[in-house]
Amino acid sequence: MSRIFKLKNHIKHYDWGSPDRIPQLLGADNRENVPWAELWMGIHPEGPSETEYEGKPIALSELIRRDPLRYLGAETGRYFGTLPFLFKLLAVGKPLSIQAHPTLAQAQAGFERENQEKIPFKAWNRNYKDPNHKPEILCALQDFRAMGGFRESAEIALLLDRFARFAPPFLQASLTSLSRMLTGSQERSCRLRTFFKELFALSPEIKHGLSACAKTCRDALLNAYPEYTKEWETAAYCAELYPGDAGVIAPLYLNVIDLRPRQAIYIPEGVLHAYISGFGVELMASSDNVLRGGLTSKHIDHEELLRILNFDPFNPAVLGLQESAYPTPCKEFALSVLTNQGDNLSFLKRGPAIVMVTQGKSAIDYKNGEEFCVLEPGESAFIPASDTPGAYTFSGDYTLYAAGVGDLSW
Repeated sequence: MSRIFKLKNHIKHYDWGSPDRIPQLLGADNRENVPWAELWMGIHPEGPSETEYEGKPIALSELIRRDPLRYLGAETGRYFGTLPFLFKLLAVGKPLSIQAHPTLAQAQAGFERENQEKIPFKAWNRNYKDPNHKPEILCALQDFRAMGGFRESAEIALLLDRFARFAPPFLQASLTSLSRMLTGSQERSCRLRTFFKELFALSPEIKHGLSACAKTCRDALLNAYPEYTKEWETAAYCAELYPGDAGVIAPLYLNVIDLRPRQAIYIPEGVLHAYISGFGVELMASSDNVLRGGLTSKHIDHEELLRILNFDPFNPAVLGLQESAYPTPCKEFALSVLTNQGDNLSFLKRGPAIVMVTQGKSAIDYKNGEEFCVLEPGESAFIPASDTPGAYTFSGDYTLYAAGVGDLSW
């Protein structure tokens, strides 16, 4: 009876993807030079992984459905009844949309509402693809730049004022007005909401002016205020790609975060964020619900985004490994990294795992040769829950990222 299942995974060719990072990891050809944005590992219906059972191909979702107790384990089976996470490779060739994800209650209500409205699942204006929330962790495989969480309103006002000093006169009034919204007598979260709503409402002329200014004033801003170098650089970069989009000044109201390899950030529900450049692994609750706010040609529903956003300032902490794992408060998932460390998958007692090798070669041994599997870079496997300590051992010279179930005890 199989205990290690090699996976065949779906590639998403979104236009923001890199044409080379995922193909290079997988050793695949991309002669057409099309963008390879994401590789999905899991059972989400928009891109379920496949494996083999008794010599025949089968969707991972169907394999688990046939015997959930065996594959999920008793604890995860009782709590979730399904594989609760979605694991991805993320290759960012140009910025993803500015976006946020709903809470569980918001997702359930939105999914039901759009079903009642009979909006097709593939429709361009469908916001809710499933009834699940989508907290997530992003871990860099290579240098990675992200934006995440609103800055404190006073700092946003400061950055807008500095930007305005180099802006042409027709922009200065709008920038000054936006800045004043952040320093009024309202509660802090209300000030941010008002600012963000008015940003959406700017005229096309002003939005194009912001883009032009971000590009042409870049060097002057760098010279005048070098402490905000990555903000000015990111704004100019976004302006080149998305002229006329108010999201080009997102680096002035969102925190800009640079990650080195193996550093990670956790993004809770309702937190506005965008990934700008780099290559990493992403682990989330199994959902594809995205509410967008800019830097995209896809559907933007400003009203729904405003409804689900958390307007409290939030600066995502840069996470490092703690005993081979990244600390997150999420029950659906836990991300670990193994480097020649043997049988360090203790969370298999809580539920199953999906593992992917990113460097070297890992040999996975179940119970001293009862089952054996070798994973090379870009290859992944599903490992069912196990009550036997040390049942799985890993050997070789490798780096392996493991997605498992989070702590269900709290």
